[in-house]
Amino acid sequence: MILITGGAFQGKKAYAMKTFSLEESAAADGRSCSWEEIFKTRGIFYFHEYIRRSLEEGRELKTLAEDLARQNPEAVIVVNELGSGVVPVDAFDRIYRETTGRICCELAKKACEVHRVVCGIGMVIKHD
Repeated sequence: MILITGGAFQGKKAYAMKTFSLEESAAADGRSCSWEEIFKTRGIFYFHEYIRRSLEEGRELKTLAEDLARQNPEAVIVVNELGSGVVPVDAFDRIYRETTGRICCELAKKACEVHRVVCGIGMVIKHD
């Protein structure tokens, strides 16, 4: 598994597509894909939005990182870094931010590579 993170609008998706020869048609869009789709696709864009939607639907996410690593170990996951800003006033937004951070920490532990993208430039911050 490969995890790509960074701030919003920093070129993570383009970096993932170029670096890993990932076609947009071969990736799930976290803003609209089904629960099952992330376990079968080669890439997942907007993973943070997938988590938001899942929380809004009341879905249990405690084992999401483990399930994803086990069922789709070759996935390239692209997610926004959410924890480097102002703490949200809204309670749901705080839960969303914390949940996304915790899931990404677990994914990073399980990933063979973690990349951070800033201004379109990727840096490998973990390589096993």
